[in-house]
Amino acid sequence: MPESAIIAQGLSKRFGSVVALDGIDLDVPVGTVLGLLGPNGAGKTTTVRILTTIMRPDGGHARVLGVDVAAHPDQVRTTIGLAGQYAAVDENLTGRENLILVGRLTHQPRKDVRPRAAELLDRFELSNAADRPVKTYSGGMRRRLDLAAALVHRPPVLFLDEPTTGLDPRSRTQLWGVIGELVSDGTTLLLTTQYLEEADRLADRIVVVDNGRIIAEGTSSELKATLGTTIIEVRLENDAAVQSAVGLLGQVGPAESRQDGRTVDVSVSQGGRAVVDVVRLLDGAGLAIDGIAVREPTLDDVFLRLTGHAAEADADQDKEDVA
Repeated sequence: MPESAIIAQGLSKRFGSVVALDGIDLDVPVGTVLGLLGPNGAGKTTTVRILTTIMRPDGGHARVLGVDVAAHPDQVRTTIGLAGQYAAVDENLTGRENLILVGRLTHQPRKDVRPRAAELLDRFELSNAADRPVKTYSGGMRRRLDLAAALVHRPPVLFLDEPTTGLDPRSRTQLWGVIGELVSDGTTLLLTTQYLEEADRLADRIVVVDNGRIIAEGTSSELKATLGTTIIEVRLENDAAVQSAVGLLGQVGPAESRQDGRTVDVSVSQGGRAVVDVVRLLDGAGLAIDGIAVREPTLDDVFLRLTGHAAEADADQDKEDVA
């Protein structure tokens, strides 16, 4: 088996005048998790569609377990599993029937299909609902069934395209637990997400994409370290005060306003001393402080710094879906 489960070099894709991918390079070692992080329209889904042979790139090439995805798509499909943003199961069939159908479509030995379905239904805590039509399932149950279907043929490489979008916090946490178990079993995983907490929790390495390009990559700790060691949050009276404070506090460290129009974040290396400087500067300018706090940086901070906007947490599709 090659050292890298997934390799992409210079992937590009256009949809009319829209550039969905503009030279994407990826390298995912066997048995690791890569988090592909970015807002709606960043190119995450297009990347997954190319790597899973659903779509051909306009430029560049990619290999999964050493096999070129464009030249030998059928061979690639035998080694991968895919669970997308929306559960791709037949709601008129039962959960068990869905998994049996996938087993037959993926040419699994007939004697193994039913035991494998039962095994997965148990693993994903769906045994009690196994013989109910999927249309009676909750959103979290459908998503777990979709992930189970992607695992019927025991793929060594798994692609999850925003698997927890739209789920409630409890269902999301449950799915994270299942994904963690798969990784512990040695599955290589490429995960696309808009949820920064998800990338922080699950990924060994994170690639941040925006407008079809990679704008940063590294471990969660490495990305956070680019902001300095401390964030000072300053809450002010109104948007006008925030705009004045951003320019003023740039003397202390990189300062950015939040979308709420009331808060300025300042990245610093020495929190205690910097707080004194922040208060002194704002007081000298006659800007009243409604509140001030000191915290460690998060991936939200990294994302805002890199892209200039906050990560979106809605379930809109990538720009190629509306082009």
